[in-house]
Amino acid sequence: MTSQTDPTVTIRRNPQASGWIVEASQWLPATINDVWPFFTDARNLEAITPDTLSFNVITPGTIEMRRGALIDYKLRIRGVPVYWRTEIAAWEPGVRFVDRQIRGPYKRWEHEHTFEPEGAGTRCRDRVLYDVPGGPLAPIVNALIVQRDVDRIFRFRCEKLAARFDGRVA
Repeated sequence: MTSQTDPTVTIRRNPQASGWIVEASQWLPATINDVWPFFTDARNLEAITPDTLSFNVITPGTIEMRRGALIDYKLRIRGVPVYWRTEIAAWEPGVRFVDRQIRGPYKRWEHEHTFEPEGAGTRCRDRVLYDVPGGPLAPIVNALIVQRDVDRIFRFRCEKLAARFDGRVA
């Protein structure tokens, strides 16, 4: 039997365009008022990203989250240094936000985060539309490398979030 905090992560081909769709859903035993501030502090991404990526937010100073905000990151993908810039494309406090890659490793990356009250906690959902470079070889690149990495990242993230909001230290 699974608990409410057991996450689901699925990745499938995007039937309406090129690329793939990641969908993750997780119930956290905390209110939106507790969950929202954590998710909207860009620097918290470092805590919920696997150490193997050496993920760092490099935007200096305080990041004011709002539509149009730009956030810069530095990470390593399979040892290769990568700079990534995202823009907050949608911002609805307490409900949802969308970050979209402006520059980075993907051909396309649009990540929608949504939050809904559910029982005594919050249902957090992620929906990512992504595509990888490689032209006609993109499906092979995705199948052999990218999809596994993305799945691993989202599963790690779910574990860290469950620990964070259940009061345990991961």
